[in-house]
Amino acid sequence: MNKKIMERVIEESDYIIKTNKTVREIASIFKVSKSTVHKDLSDRLLEINKEKYKEVAKILQYHTDIRHIRGGEATKMKFLLKKSN
Repeated sequence: MNKKIMERVIEESDYIIKTNKTVREIASIFKVSKSTVHKDLSDRLLEINKEKYKEVAKILQYHTDIRHIRGGEATKMKFLLKKSN
């Protein structure tokens, strides 16, 4: 694996552990696609550091478990803003 990619994977994993941000937020911060971040954190990290992978996997699973709630809140806000205008 390319050294630059390995460094990015470690940086992303440290960042998600520290901040608990979503894949989408991390992608915008690191200026890469969501797909890249997801591959980094779910595939490449496992090859590099299994302990960090376990921590990150818990965070990713949490985000997956609550995404329907976030989507519902976003839709609610969208229609409330539309109604107030």
